[in-house]
Amino acid sequence: MHILFFSHYYTPEGNAPATRVSALARRWARQGHEVTVLTCAPNVPDGKVYAGFRNRLWPQTEMLDGVRVIRVWTYIAPNKGFTRRIANYLSYLISAVIRAIFLKAPDVVIATSPQFFCGWAGVCYATCLRVSRLLRGRPIPFVLEIRDIWPESIGAVAAMKSSLSMRFLQWLEIIMYRQADHIVTVGHGYQRQLVAKGVTAQRISIIMNGVDKDILSAVDTDPLSVRQQYDLGDAFVCSYIGTIGLACGLDIVMRAAQTLVERHDQRFKFLIVGDGATRDELQRRSDEAGLTNVIFTGRQPKQRMASFLAASDVSLVHLIKTPLFETVIPSKIFEALGMRRPIIVGVAGDARELVQQSGGGIAIEPENDAQLLEVLDQLRTEPSRCTEMGNSGYEFVNTHFDRDRLALEYLEILERCVKQFDRNMAH
Repeated sequence: MHILFFSHYYTPEGNAPATRVSALARRWARQGHEVTVLTCAPNVPDGKVYAGFRNRLWPQTEMLDGVRVIRVWTYIAPNKGFTRRIANYLSYLISAVIRAIFLKAPDVVIATSPQFFCGWAGVCYATCLRVSRLLRGRPIPFVLEIRDIWPESIGAVAAMKSSLSMRFLQWLEIIMYRQADHIVTVGHGYQRQLVAKGVTAQRISIIMNGVDKDILSAVDTDPLSVRQQYDLGDAFVCSYIGTIGLACGLDIVMRAAQTLVERHDQRFKFLIVGDGATRDELQRRSDEAGLTNVIFTGRQPKQRMASFLAASDVSLVHLIKTPLFETVIPSKIFEALGMRRPIIVGVAGDARELVQQSGGGIAIEPENDAQLLEVLDQLRTEPSRCTEMGNSGYEFVNTHFDRDRLALEYLEILERCVKQFDRNMAH
C-alpha cells in the first residue's frame, strides 16, 4: 500500500505523537509499504527550528528509515499561548493539504490528533480526492487517529475561556468523526468517550502505545554520566520526563520539594527532564524558594531519555485531577517500564489500572504531595521492591505492548479499511 500520514509532529521531535508516528511509519516501510509523512519543521516545544532544518515556503523532502518525510511551512510558535498555537495549527492544515493535493493519490490516508487541526487536514484532503475522483481516480479511505479528546482537553486545563469558541470546536469535532471511515484510538477510555459522542463501536479500533525496543536498545544508557552532570550524588531520584505543560500538574513536585526542604531532608531529589508551557514558571518558583532538590534539565535529545531513566530510582507519571484524564494512558508509562523503572502514577482511571496490572508501580491520588512523599520514603527503604517492580513492569510491556506487534495490528486494520472501502465503492 501507499500510506499517507498527516502528523504535525515527527522525529527528531521527541514528544509522544512524534515517537508513535515515526515508530509505526518505519515499521510499515520495512514491510515493503510506501509511507509518506506530511509534517513540519521540528520546533517543539520552544518554537525554535532545530539545527539543520529550515521552515521554508517550499516543502522539503527527506528519506528517514525508508519513510518519505515532507516538511511544509507553518507559522512557528512555542508550545504556550493559545492564539499563536492555533495559528500554528491552522497554518499546518493549509500547507499540508495544499502539498498533499499534488502528491500521487495514496491507498489510504491517516491523520493523527493531537493536534485537532491535523485531523481536519485529513478530512479536507480526503474530501478533495472524493470531489475530484473523476480526474484523480478512485477516492480513498480516511482513517482518523485520536490520541486526545480535543477540545475537551483544552477546557480541562482552562486554556480556553470562551464557551462560544468551545462549542464551535466541539461542532467541528463531531463533523470530523463523521467524516472518518474508521477511527483508531489509543485506549479503551477514549473508545468509550467516542461512543458517547455518537461514533459506533464498529468504526473504532484500539492500537495502544507501546515500548520501542529498537530505541531503548540502541541508545546510550550510562546512568553515572547523568548523575555526575546534575550532581545527584547518592540521592533517591524521582524523575519526571516529558512535556511540562498545564495538564501535568507538576505543582505536586514543588510542594513535595518544599516540604523536604522544611524538614531538612536531603535524601531525595526531583529531576524534571523536558520543556513546555509551564517550565519557566516552575523553575522561577523553584529558584525563588531555594529548592535545590529540584533540577530542571530543559529539553533533551530523545537519544538521552534512556540514560535519564537509568539514572532515576523511580519515574513519576502525573496529570491534574480531572475526570477527562481518567481515560488517558501517558506514553511515558511504557518507556519507563521498558527501562525496568518502577512508576509512581498520579493519574486516576485507565493509567492507574494499567500500572497496577503490570505490577510495575504504585498509584497515588493526583495532586496529593503527601502521598507522593510517603511512597518515595517507602521505596527508598525497599530497594528490592523497586527491582521487583521494575522487572515485573518490563515483562508486562514486552509481552503485551511490543511496538512491532502493535504496528502489524495497525497495518491489518488499514488493509481491511482499503478492502472494505473498495467493496463499498463497487456497489
